[in-house]
Amino acid sequence: MDQEPTPMTDAVALIVAGGRGERLGGTVPKQYQPLAGVAMLRRAITPFLNHPRITAVRVVFRADDREHYDRAVAGLDMEPPVAGGASRQESARLGLESLAQHPPAAVLIHDAARPFCPPDLIDRTLAALALAPAAVPAVPVHDTLKRVDRDQPGRIADTVDRTGLYRVQTPQAFRYDLILAAHRRLAGEACTDDAQVAERAGLAVALVPGDEDNVKVTTPDDYRRAERRLLAETETRTGFGFDVHRFGPGDHVMLGGIAIPHDAGLIGHSDADVALHAATDAILGAIAAGDIGSHFPPSDPRWQGAPSAGFLRHAAEMVAQAGGRIVHLDLTVICERPKIGPHRAAMAARIADILGLVPRRISIKATTTERLGFTGRGEGIAVQAAATVSMPAEPAEPWRNAAG
Repeated sequence: MDQEPTPMTDAVALIVAGGRGERLGGTVPKQYQPLAGVAMLRRAITPFLNHPRITAVRVVFRADDREHYDRAVAGLDMEPPVAGGASRQESARLGLESLAQHPPAAVLIHDAARPFCPPDLIDRTLAALALAPAAVPAVPVHDTLKRVDRDQPGRIADTVDRTGLYRVQTPQAFRYDLILAAHRRLAGEACTDDAQVAERAGLAVALVPGDEDNVKVTTPDDYRRAERRLLAETETRTGFGFDVHRFGPGDHVMLGGIAIPHDAGLIGHSDADVALHAATDAILGAIAAGDIGSHFPPSDPRWQGAPSAGFLRHAAEMVAQAGGRIVHLDLTVICERPKIGPHRAAMAARIADILGLVPRRISIKATTTERLGFTGRGEGIAVQAAATVSMPAEPAEPWRNAAG
C-alpha cells in the first residue's frame, strides 16, 4: 500500500504589508486600518500565529510605517519585521532573503489585505508541498466574463471562455530554497504574485481548493462587507471590577493614571492606582481571564511601586490577542476627597491613551457615600468599573442541567 506523503512541518509565514492601499482611501495604509476595531494586518497575522504547523511569522513592511506596525502587532509573538522594496515582488524577495540565515523547509507568503484566512487553507497549501515545489489556493471562476472594447471602454467586445479559469488567493506555499532561487533569478521582472515567479522559473505549481471567504480587501465596498461580516460574528461581553485602597502618607494620589495633589497618598499594590486596578479587573472579567492579582501577584517584588498603566495595557493586549476590542469603560470613583470633578477629563484622556481608544469611550463619574462607611470617614477611595468588550462569537453549546 502506498504511504501518504509526509507534509512539511518547518514552515514560516511571510506577511507582505508594504503597499499603500490607495484604492481604499483613508489617512493610513489599509493594512493598518481597523476592521471592527482590530487592525487588518493583525487579523491577517493571527491565523498563522495560532496555527500549530507555523513556526514563525514575519511581516515585510514599509519602514516609514513603523509606528503603525508597532501599534497593530502589540503583544504578539512576532519575528522582527523586515523592510520591503519598491514593488510587491521585491518586498517578497527581501522577506525571503531575511530568512536565509536560518532557512525553513517551507514558506507561506500571504497578503496583509486578506484578513480571513481559515486554518484548513493553511493545512491544504502546506500539505501540497509534499508532492510539488509550490502550491496556491484558488477558486474557479463561475461568473460569465466579458472583455471590454479598448476603443470604446463602455462597451463589451466579446465573451471570454471561463473554462479552466481560477481566481488565485494567498497564502501561497513554496519550498523555501526553490522560491528564494526563483526570486533571485527573476528580480526586477513584473510578476503579479509569487506563483508567477515560480512559474517563470520553471517550478511546477499545484492548485489547491481556495476559500470564498478568504477575500482580499481592496475597495471601500470590500471594506464595508468585511466590517459587516465581522460585526455579525461578534458577541458583546461585560466585566465588572471593584477595588479599594486606604490613605497613607503622601502628597498626592495616583488615580486614573494621573497624579492628583492631596494631603495623603494611597497604600497598596504597585502605585496603588485604585481606578486603574478596578478597570483592569473589569476588562479581565469580560474575557474570563482571572483578576489583576493572578497576573501581577502583590507578593511579587517586581510590581512594588510599578505604574498601574502597565497592568491595564496588559489586559487590553489580552483582549486584542483574543481578537476582541474594548468598546467602553465606565468608572465610578467613591470618595469624600479629593474632588474628582476637576480631573475627570484628564483621567479619561489618560485611560483612553493607555487603551488606544478615543476619550469619548471612557466614562468617569464620582460620588460619595454621604459620609457613611470608610470612604465617608475619609479613610480611602473605592472604585467600581464596568467594561464592555466585543469578542468573536463562539458556537453555542448545548444546555446541560446540573444532574446531567
